[in-house]
Amino acid sequence: MAVEVLVRRGHATAVDTWIDDYLNRLDDMPSAGNPITADTWREALGDGSRVGDWSVYFEHEIAERPWREVLATWWPRLLPGIMAGATHGLIRVGHVARALLAGDHSEPALTELAHGLAFWAARSRAVPGVVAPAGTLDATAALAGLPRVPDQSGGLAHRFGQFAEMSAWPRALSALRPPATADDVPLLLGDLVHAATVHYLHHGQASPVLLVHAATAPNAVRHTLPALPRELWAPSLTAGWGAAAAIVTTFAPAHPVDVPVSAVGTTDEMVERAVAHGHEHVIKFADTAAEAYDLTKDDRALRAGLRAAEMIDP
Repeated sequence: MAVEVLVRRGHATAVDTWIDDYLNRLDDMPSAGNPITADTWREALGDGSRVGDWSVYFEHEIAERPWREVLATWWPRLLPGIMAGATHGLIRVGHVARALLAGDHSEPALTELAHGLAFWAARSRAVPGVVAPAGTLDATAALAGLPRVPDQSGGLAHRFGQFAEMSAWPRALSALRPPATADDVPLLLGDLVHAATVHYLHHGQASPVLLVHAATAPNAVRHTLPALPRELWAPSLTAGWGAAAAIVTTFAPAHPVDVPVSAVGTTDEMVERAVAHGHEHVIKFADTAAEAYDLTKDDRALRAGLRAAEMIDP
């Protein structure tokens, strides 16, 4: 994911050094031992021990069928489990889909798509109580109106377990303005990415790494849309909004903090700082923050990218 950003943002010369550092943090690919089939895939969803089986399955699928066809088949099956790996499954697929759409149909790119889908399937986790947008609020107002789980401690399972008792949760989700047609979805996702990026500026200190995903997850959805049938666009917005909202509700403080105003500089300077920093979440968030700025020319988006580099250890 970070390498895709480095190459696309003109920092390909940093890739080898970055990979050398990152390799020390990786485990070996789990072995496959229980083949997944068209009849058994449902029972294997969310079984983290079967990521090797899922990898073999998707490698075969992508070798046998066009990648867009595989993605269109599996996207609606995986969307309900969008929180897989704190949305890393989605984000991984979004980065490689962007490379594929740009024309990179190499074997490594296709294998990465297979492995991204495999991770998503194996780590599938649903956002509790997702409902489709049906209100009148823009993304900024909808984010501001989200409730918080009473106990923001422990892991995701504990935090998500509190949603059932929160009557404000489904109301807050439904408050977002829905798309009138599929053509509205990219714009609404862009608004959500911008709103979540700026929201991080004043709330990210509570969980600097996890809260970047409130912006990077819907951005991954946004960049995958061109590879998907249009009938999947509105459900993708619902899922992307649900994931972003769940991350804010479970990890962000209820009240913003003041952030000192500092020199922002240019988009390129913000990205260069992220590359020098080296942390994969800083790099990916800088990419998203740069896009949020490109969409709106709002300097707060660039400040959010710089803020992540200040709060996350290199």
